[in-house]
Amino acid sequence: MSDNEDTNRGRPRRKLHAENMIEQRPSEDRRRASAALDEARLRQQAIGVRLRQMFDEVVNEEVPDEFLEILRRADERTGNS
Repeated sequence: MSDNEDTNRGRPRRKLHAENMIEQRPSEDRRRASAALDEARLRQQAIGVRLRQMFDEVVNEEVPDEFLEILRRADERTGNS
């Protein structure tokens, strides 16, 4: 095995460049974009939660008697009473 190969993996070693050793910090624009994405995700999540609440409320509402009567009459006409 040559000196240029990694003994653990059998692959050539990667050369380390100075830019790989310096801590890379996101620029101000990237931080703003990331914050905007986080805010959009939170907004979407809140909308989703509220929509589920509204759907559950509608599903759990009682069916009005008038509507049940209309369904009964429709069943009688089709012979499915």
